[in-house]
Amino acid sequence: MEFEDDAYVLSARAHGETGAIVELLTARHGKYVAHVAGGASRRMKPFLQAGARTILHYRARVSDQLGSAQLEPVGEGPSALFDDRMALAGLSAAAAVAAAALPEREPHPGVFLAFEALTSALMLPEIWPAVFVRFEAGLLQELGFGMDLSKCAATGEVDDLIYVSPRTGRAVSRKAGEPYKDRLLPLPPFMLSAQTGLAVGDVKAGLDLTAHFLELFVFGPINKPLPPARVWLVERLSEAERL
Repeated sequence: MEFEDDAYVLSARAHGETGAIVELLTARHGKYVAHVAGGASRRMKPFLQAGARTILHYRARVSDQLGSAQLEPVGEGPSALFDDRMALAGLSAAAAVAAAALPEREPHPGVFLAFEALTSALMLPEIWPAVFVRFEAGLLQELGFGMDLSKCAATGEVDDLIYVSPRTGRAVSRKAGEPYKDRLLPLPPFMLSAQTGLAVGDVKAGLDLTAHFLELFVFGPINKPLPPARVWLVERLSEAERL
């Protein structure tokens, strides 16, 4: 088995004296794990940081065994964000969420494109936290657990949608949700339209929303918590009053 694909590094850990086991999000083949010879070297380590863009050359004798990979770095990668620790935290959190949520060897091109969009947005501190929320919402959609924010679950109305049902992930209008508002999740306007500006509290509401459904549908069933990098990101954003 052999293929070449665009990929992002999700994680890397040392293996033996000189190698590394690298987890990658590929454009056409999904999440793959491979052994990279020399991955523990000083030369290779900068290219194996979470979020680094590469061209993956993958080879395995049989399809179900751990294969080997050669990686060609593309662009600056995470090094371009070294002066922005918050953006680096966002990149690490997105990589950790994707690594923990995605099954191996199952193509999810939409997740790759969403990750790509997030990496581009990280250079824009005013908007990337909202893009991070959209990335997680897209990940849920790709895994079959997407929220339906197109109309009110109770009335079918398409206007004044301000809540989400914590059970079904469907939007609820202000009027229909009023009697149950304490049991519903807030729906920030930016998740309905890219043209909507951000108000104080919108990003936090979005992060709480995606966290709820990631825990309910993705991590809860396999008895895993949200990745620590994701928890740490939310704490840092809160401390910096970026939510």
